[in-house]
Amino acid sequence: MIKDRNGSIIPENANQNRILHLLYDTKSGRFLLKILTRPALSRIAGKFMDSPLSVPLIRPFIRRNNIDMSQFRNEKYHSFNSFFTRKIRPECRPVNISPDCFISPCDSKLTVYPIIGRKSIFRIKDSCYRIADLIGDKKLAEMYSGGYCLIFRLGVDDYHRYCFPDTGTQTGNLFIKGELHTVNPITIGKYNIYRRNSRERAVLHTDNFGDIIQVEVGAMLVGRICNNHVEKFRRGDEKGKFEYGGSTIVVLVKKEQIRIDRDILENSAEGIETVVKYGEHIAVKIK
Repeated sequence: MIKDRNGSIIPENANQNRILHLLYDTKSGRFLLKILTRPALSRIAGKFMDSPLSVPLIRPFIRRNNIDMSQFRNEKYHSFNSFFTRKIRPECRPVNISPDCFISPCDSKLTVYPIIGRKSIFRIKDSCYRIADLIGDKKLAEMYSGGYCLIFRLGVDDYHRYCFPDTGTQTGNLFIKGELHTVNPITIGKYNIYRRNSRERAVLHTDNFGDIIQVEVGAMLVGRICNNHVEKFRRGDEKGKFEYGGSTIVVLVKKEQIRIDRDILENSAEGIETVVKYGEHIAVKIK
């Protein structure tokens, strides 16, 4: 279930869920999935999505996903990926600049979990994983015991550019190769998504919230992560973008740094995702 910040229930994309059930819950679907997730096919799909041949896919995609194009810059798209990574009008995503405010790095559906310890197992629907598996570093994972794990799930209809949640510098960039699978939650009971997906993580040394880790997770087929590898950044600066495919961002925050907004915590405790927007207040600094 998904709710907005006012507590209203948001309907999910029925067509996308139907396709995912076929892929993951049937023998023929799982056979097809093995073919779809091969690197060679991913590269071919990527080239097609970058080419003018993919332009006819744009209008049906907009209609099917009820995308409000008035929020985006008026420009001509030369490929499906140029549309998918389109830029939004700045006034449509104002960034909260208060130093005590922890912002969402993207448009997404958010779930928050407390990190109890280095061996903590996190359950997302029916899948379990550890932080060390996600970031590929056991010692680094131990530093986040007692903190929070924030999972931002982007659907195909979301804005697919994302930002830095605070001002600071970044180090520890690492790309972790993996098999590309969808990050839609209905599939998680079938695969350990975060261990199988390609992902990229960085340690962000922020001015107001200490060291946080941000991980971008690729998705089925193209699933390409395109990060801006800058040394210094300001809150709200664009960190990167996802090319075609639903994707996920995971943010790890150390203990006693932030207090998550009550509606998000309550929803997460009930297994409900909360709709959040790029630059929006989602937590406050603990002074």
